Formats: sequence, C-alpha cells, structure tokens
Amino acid sequence: MILSELQKFLSLHKKVSLADLKLHFHIDTEPLQDMLNRLIRKGRVRKMDEVKKCSGCHSCSNDAIEFYEWVNPE
Repeated sequence: MILSELQKFLSLHKKVSLADLKLHFHIDTEPLQDMLNRLIRKGRVRKMDEVKKCSGCHSCSNDAIEFYEWVNPE
C-alpha cells in the first residue's frame, strides 16, 4: 500500500478506526501508524480524541476505538 491509497480511503470515508484500516489494507499496526503520522504532520489527517472503553464486556481492542479523521487541507 502506498500513502496516496491511504489518503484516498480516508478522504472518502472521513472517519475510520485503526482496526478498519488494518483490515482493509491488510497491514500491521506499526507501518500503518507510520503512514498515518506522516499524513498528520502534513495536516491532512488528525487522530481523534481517545474514546473511553465502556465498563461492559472489555472485548473491544484498542485498534477498534482508535479513530483517524480526514482533514480537508483547503
């Protein structure tokens, strides 16, 4: 996967979890976060505020509640 594919996906979907990105692009967390951080530095994406886990079943992974949002740079 290249950075432009990730950027296009985020621009289409606007807000996406890390888990969804991993599934869609078939990529591990670390390289994906490196690319997301690059887009964050460019001002195209922002990491959303952390979502608190509910006090229920504890079955959600951290990746499922870590969200990234497309920021229109124009």
